Amino acid sequence: MDAIKAPKRDFLWIVLFLVVLINGFEAGGYQASIWHIGEEFDLSLTSMGLFAAMELFATMLAPILLGKWADSVRKSTSITIMLGIQIAAALIAVFAASDAFFLFSIFFLGLTTSALQFISIAAVADAYPVTGGRKVAYITMMYALGALLAPLVVDFYLQQGLDWRTLFGILAVGSVCVLVGIVRCGGEPREARPAQAEGKGFAGRFVLSAILLLSVIMCIYVGFENGFTYFVDTLFTDVLQSSNGKIALSIFWAVMIPSRFLVGRFDKHAKKILIAAIITIPCAMLLLSASTNPAMVMFMCVPLGFASGAIYPCVLTIMLPFAGKQTATATGIITAATGIGGVAFTALMGFMADSLGVQNAMLALVSFFILSLVSALIVIKRSNDVESA
Repeated sequence: MDAIKAPKRDFLWIVLFLVVLINGFEAGGYQASIWHIGEEFDLSLTSMGLFAAMELFATMLAPILLGKWADSVRKSTSITIMLGIQIAAALIAVFAASDAFFLFSIFFLGLTTSALQFISIAAVADAYPVTGGRKVAYITMMYALGALLAPLVVDFYLQQGLDWRTLFGILAVGSVCVLVGIVRCGGEPREARPAQAEGKGFAGRFVLSAILLLSVIMCIYVGFENGFTYFVDTLFTDVLQSSNGKIALSIFWAVMIPSRFLVGRFDKHAKKILIAAIITIPCAMLLLSASTNPAMVMFMCVPLGFASGAIYPCVLTIMLPFAGKQTATATGIITAATGIGGVAFTALMGFMADSLGVQNAMLALVSFFILSLVSALIVIKRSNDVESA
């Protein structure tokens, strides 16, 4: 059995939280920098889209390729390796003289940020078997925080005369810091697994059917999130004749942070919160799609963002008993589903927006939450049946 580290020396969770914060910062910063990158490399809008898609493709690929590997070695070791690759890729991006070299670096940044996210979440669950559910919810909050802060930081240093490459310099420095932290902390469990948990529930088994049902929920949620966030500015500009689209987008992301904090605080109620969130999103979108008032649409971004923010930590909390000892594999499958949803539903949203209009397309997009609700009810019933057995 792995040794349990003394709590007073425990900084592992802080380091893992910072890993995910940095990854969220990279994602938000890249989105905020893509126009400036396109200017330097003289990219067309289509090429800029391909540059964005390259990272998204690598993000989807990482858990498929690396999930099993991360479970077969110490998670601290796999995180160390991924951080090393991330540092190298970030430095290539800083000094890339051609779009080909930059695209190469972006592929590996997408691969490593995705891998680091799902492996770090799995490492938290493994190291903290008692408080893991709560910490998993909190760690997803760090990604949202990083994505929210990044555009503000990018805007600040661009105004100071620095260029877009500064983002990747910051990423390299941050990655070095957390690499030192993870090496110093190690990956030993920080909490003893409760004796009653050993023979309870699924007894350490990996339950693929439950993981797939949770993946359906995440696929649809991330598909909606991408479809909404990519087109909300267009909704305000073209439909509502308002310049407040970016403010609405910031509100949507900002309210995710307290939402994920509250899920962590009340992680024992994750199943009920998940059902409430899945129902809230279509209801809020129904009101949003019927309104032509920019203030009303902006207001509806609050319940939409709050409910959206709750889904990811709830899914991960519910996942833990079904993952057995393969937490990285389980988290990887769910992460892959988010990538699939992001690609497929964003493309579908664009097609429907041309055919139906932006508001009707958003309303059509949330109809898929019926499938999410069915999946959630099935997996929750299965979990409840085992817990009561």
